[in-house]
Amino acid sequence: MTSKHTPHPKDIQNAIQNAIQHSESHLTSDVKSASDPSVATGLDGTPLADFTINGLIEAQVAFMQQWLSSQAEPLAMQAWQWFGAQSFSQYVSHEDLQHLMNDWLLSQPMSEMMRADIRDILHTIIYHPVNDDVPLSELIDDSQIDTLANYIGSHEQQRNILIHSLIGNDTFADLLTQTLHHAINDFMETTLDKAGGVGKLMKLGRSSFEKATNRNLDDKLQAYLHRNIKDLTRRAETNAQAHLSNEEVARLLITGWARIKDEPISQLQAYLSDEPDNNSIDLIEASVQHSYNRLRLSPYLQSLVTASVKTWYHQHQSDSFATLALGLNIDTQAMTALSTALLPLAHDAISSDFFTDHIREMLHAFYAQPDIKQSLTSGIS
Repeated sequence: MTSKHTPHPKDIQNAIQNAIQHSESHLTSDVKSASDPSVATGLDGTPLADFTINGLIEAQVAFMQQWLSSQAEPLAMQAWQWFGAQSFSQYVSHEDLQHLMNDWLLSQPMSEMMRADIRDILHTIIYHPVNDDVPLSELIDDSQIDTLANYIGSHEQQRNILIHSLIGNDTFADLLTQTLHHAINDFMETTLDKAGGVGKLMKLGRSSFEKATNRNLDDKLQAYLHRNIKDLTRRAETNAQAHLSNEEVARLLITGWARIKDEPISQLQAYLSDEPDNNSIDLIEASVQHSYNRLRLSPYLQSLVTASVKTWYHQHQSDSFATLALGLNIDTQAMTALSTALLPLAHDAISSDFFTDHIREMLHAFYAQPDIKQSLTSGIS
C-alpha cells in the first residue's frame, strides 16, 4: 500500500507562487490603467487579477490531480473505513428496502442480456469436458445421501403417502390394466395364427361366446382385469406399507445411490437435448422465467418478500455497514485487494477531461465570489 502523504502548506504556497509568476510572465510591461485607476490592466484591457486567477486555477487543478493520484489507494481505504463504521439504519430505512425490492427489483423483468448469460453459463457448466472424468460422488457426498435417506425413511406418514401415490392410485391401476390387456390380446392373436386347426377352433369358440353372452370378449377381459387389478394394487399398497420399514426405505435409497455414484457427471447429459431447435437449457431457462414473471408481481410473492425484508431488517438494523459486509466475507483485506485492483481506474478517472473540467469549473466559481475576487484585486493593485 502506498504510504500516506499529507501535502505540506509550503508545497501549496509554492505551487500558488509559481502560478502567479507564470501568469505574470505573460503580462506586458506596458501596463495602463482602465477607467478605474485602482485596477491595473494589461494591453488588451483584461484586469491583471483575471490573469492571476486563471494561473492559480490551472496550478491548483494540476496540483489536485497529482495529489489525488498519489493518494488514491490510502484515500480509498480511509473512505471504506469511514463507511464501514457508519450505522446501517442511519442511512437505510425499512421503507427504503421495501421500495427497493417491490418497486425496482420485482417490478422489472430480467433483462435479455442476463438471461442469455445464464443460458451460456449453464451450457458451459453442463457440457464442459471435465464432466467426463468426474464422478457424481464429487457433487454429493455419501454422508449426505445417508442423511437424506434416513430423513425420508423416518417420516412414516409421508412415506405412506408416497407409496399410495405410486401404487394405490386409480391412474396406476388403469395403466396396468391397459398394459396387461394389450399383452394378452397380442399373445392370443399371435398364438392363434400359428396354432393351425386348434387356433381356428379357439377362434370359433370365442365367436360363439360373444354371440351367447352378447358381449365382446375383449370388453369382458378388460373389465375383469380392471376389477381384479384394482384389488391387487390395494393389496400391493398395503403390503408395501407394511413391509417397507424405515430402514428398508433408507436402504433402497442408499443402494440406488451406490449404483450410480461412480458414473461420470456427463451421464446427466443423456437426459438433456442440445439440438438448436430443441435445446433443453433454453426450455428450462424459459420455463423458469415464465414462472418468475408470473410470480414476481403476484400478491403472494410480494407478501412473502415484505415479511422477509421486515425480518431481515429487524435482525440487522443495529449493524454497521462493515458488519453487513462481513456476512459476505468482505473484510479489510478484501477491500485492500479490491482498491489495489481498481487503482488504474482511479488514476484514469482523476486525469480524465471530465474530472479536470469539473475541478476547473469549481475553482472558477470559488474565485468568482465577490470577497475572494476583491481580495485578489486589492493585492495586485
